[in-house]
Amino acid sequence: MRALRWTVAAVTVLFGLSACGGADPASPAAASSPAAPSSVGMGGHPKAPACPEPPRLSSPPRRVVTMDGGAAAILERLGVADRIVGTAAPDFFKAFTGEEAAKLAKIPVLDPGQGNAEAVIAAKPDLVVGISGYSFGGFDGTPTVAQLAKAGAESLVACDAAKGSAVKDLSSTTAFILQAAKVFGVEQRGAELVAQITASIDAAKRTSGTPMRVLALSAPPAAGRPVMVQGGTGLANGVIALAGGRNIAEDALQDFASLSAEEVVRRDPQAIVVISGFSPGGDDDLLNSIRSSPVLAGTTAVREGRFAVVPQSILLSPSVLNGEAVAKIAEALHK
Repeated sequence: MRALRWTVAAVTVLFGLSACGGADPASPAAASSPAAPSSVGMGGHPKAPACPEPPRLSSPPRRVVTMDGGAAAILERLGVADRIVGTAAPDFFKAFTGEEAAKLAKIPVLDPGQGNAEAVIAAKPDLVVGISGYSFGGFDGTPTVAQLAKAGAESLVACDAAKGSAVKDLSSTTAFILQAAKVFGVEQRGAELVAQITASIDAAKRTSGTPMRVLALSAPPAAGRPVMVQGGTGLANGVIALAGGRNIAEDALQDFASLSAEEVVRRDPQAIVVISGFSPGGDDDLLNSIRSSPVLAGTTAVREGRFAVVPQSILLSPSVLNGEAVAKIAEALHK
């Protein structure tokens, strides 16, 4: 899963909260295991649709809808942005600057939110692209792969890796880029883009020495409630690992996990990754609210003032800026 436009409250409702404590930090039992998502909608537990079959197009697509700005940015880097007839979730563009931001701003916006099925289908795409399976029926109102197929559109989705182990790299990003390049018949551009992203990651990564303990969360802990954190199977875990950190909830083999406040303190994060893009307030407000949390006050991270604020659009999902996420975290860990 890769989170798109969930509010913090929605994430809490969707994935459930169950406390844990008293287990060894290295033990999977130390992290809670919320019930597996089983339904669509903000009032229950959403389920990321199964990864669809690769698109079967007789020729490269000519009318493309992207379900998020992250997918649009990938296609822009591949040189096929002229095929995009519209995008949803344009807030992902905020992570870009300069000429690239100007190019992305020219892409028509079909939906400022998660991607309304009616608007997507009305654009008459032959291909719909997204960096999260949740964009395809996982949110209320978003189109399912079946709906799109009925309307004559194929689907290209960045699918999660198998959940049997923690994510340690960004191979899901490079794999998706190569797949997209193949669909559009620009394999050489895809290989070049992968090389660029790999180089940016290699330049930023810090994998020597003892990894620093890292807590990644998008909201300050609420009094008397478990803390919703990033688990081991999300892309964020790979970013943190490449930056020279070890996610304190890596042993929870799920994208999101909840730890009791006592367990978070016991695992004592040495650095905190603040995930922006969910809270309606600014980054500074979010950072200050997490920094001043009574739950986290005794942690090494707060005592030493070791924080990294990273947009969710480049941390939780495949992005051409994943290397920038590695760099932001590495800088905080090794300052």
